[in-house]
Amino acid sequence: MPVLPGAEPFRHDGGEVGVLLCHGFTGSPQSLRPWAEYLAERGLTVSLPLLPGHGTRWEDMQVTGWQDWYAEVDRALRTLRDRCARVFVAGLSMGGALALRLAAKHGDAISGVIVVNPANKMHGLAPYALPVARHLVPSTKGIASDIAKGGGEEVGYDRVPLHAAHSLRNFLRRLDGELPQVTQPLLLLRSPQDHVVPPADSARVLGRVSSVDVTEILLEQSYHVATLDHDADRIFEESHTFIGRLAPSVGKEGTAAGG
Repeated sequence: MPVLPGAEPFRHDGGEVGVLLCHGFTGSPQSLRPWAEYLAERGLTVSLPLLPGHGTRWEDMQVTGWQDWYAEVDRALRTLRDRCARVFVAGLSMGGALALRLAAKHGDAISGVIVVNPANKMHGLAPYALPVARHLVPSTKGIASDIAKGGGEEVGYDRVPLHAAHSLRNFLRRLDGELPQVTQPLLLLRSPQDHVVPPADSARVLGRVSSVDVTEILLEQSYHVATLDHDADRIFEESHTFIGRLAPSVGKEGTAAGG
């Protein structure tokens, strides 16, 4: 299947500091493309892969699961590490969860973690029905484009495939037990008004990780897809500052790129 316009993966070869960006469940690289371009323009090496089953049609996601999505970002991380002296991982929603698992598994190979409205749990009664419901109903209504900004639109599926949702639930339960293994500096940005992932998820992440260097920032003007919303510029700027604090060579690279 052809990739939806705007959903293509993005890569930029810059300096010795690399950033891996992970998009969300049923979403695509489009939701993080402006963030990726912002960091690339400042001299960083940036990788924004397209997760398996995403960016085409929702039916393609039915035959994928969390192991496929995690394997893709793990491969992208290893490629970045081969090229860069310092590597950071970042993500939106489920992408934030994937970034946190990378941090838990790769330890000191990752210099810092940036998550925006990270998912930690599937809430309500519906998830408990998934083991059976996924065999009876192929999909349910989509979750894309929770954006406060007028005209903002996310390239994502209008349906949620239930086999994939069941796999996501299993992944988040597994990750919750692994969060204490996250020790890297953490920047967490969250929207108080989020119609997809509740504030409890960010609170749970902050309460479970072992990171000592932790910064939490509220995105008061944005909904779930904050990277395409009113607070997008703040996310980009805060993440660049965070990376620059931990990898001082970033500023020099940005100056070189600009010159």
